[in-house]
Amino acid sequence: MDSHRPVMLEEALAGLAVRPGGCYIDATFGRGGHAAAILEQLGDGGWLQGFDQDPEAVATARTRFGDAPNFGIRYARFDALGEWVVETDRVGAVDGVLMDLGVSSPQLDNAARGFSFQHDGPLDMRMDPERGEPVADWLSRASAEEIADVLYIYGEERASRRIARAIVAARVETPITTTGQLAEIVRRTMGRRGRIHPATRSFQALRIFINDELGALEAGLARAAEILAPGGRLVVISFHSLEDRIVKRFIRDASQLKAVQRVLADEQHARDNPRARSAVLRAAELRA
Repeated sequence: MDSHRPVMLEEALAGLAVRPGGCYIDATFGRGGHAAAILEQLGDGGWLQGFDQDPEAVATARTRFGDAPNFGIRYARFDALGEWVVETDRVGAVDGVLMDLGVSSPQLDNAARGFSFQHDGPLDMRMDPERGEPVADWLSRASAEEIADVLYIYGEERASRRIARAIVAARVETPITTTGQLAEIVRRTMGRRGRIHPATRSFQALRIFINDELGALEAGLARAAEILAPGGRLVVISFHSLEDRIVKRFIRDASQLKAVQRVLADEQHARDNPRARSAVLRAAELRA
């Protein structure tokens, strides 16, 4: 937990407008930085429900807050919000939903999870390592066209076709099973310019694709708007333009919501947590 710094903590709390006794959802618990701050403001009369599809995050939640009388955690992706509110009879009674999108620092720093090219490890990238297909398995059978489409659509990678051809050629010689192998294939294909690693967009694209992150986001936003109480707040922190466009359009097109806040990460946020330098926070309120 020491490596995890909650992104835009003060801004998220302001966007949620946490009130004692209210009911709130931390839809992406992570390592509990936002949750701890919400619980501090909530008081004993309220309730905070956490969700996470990462079993390590769920274990952290149970260790940190398992004895708290006003906290619960569910091992599920945040598009399962609707199921929880129906089961607990809280439809239309949730005062705030927080979604902190993206990968947490502990996930990135754990080489065994395969999210980062900074640490060589199995090429996995699943948010929930007990479900779905590792990236390595998908890359072993996908066509060059399929790989190129994923890199372009989810990573906005202009060199997607070159990289895809290089991946297909490389796997003929040796199966691509580690993050280091993939990063090196992209580096050889692209060369190295500037401070940003040339594999950054490719890794982002594959992670988003293998976890269906954008599909889950769209479903989760729809569920959140359905379960909010009048005056309830939806706060979303996104980390790249694909996510932010979905959030922006959803708030704009949802007649029951009104935008109340938009905050971009500034230099101070970037200094405090370099991984948050591209973060955008948007908050909306359910019309009374």
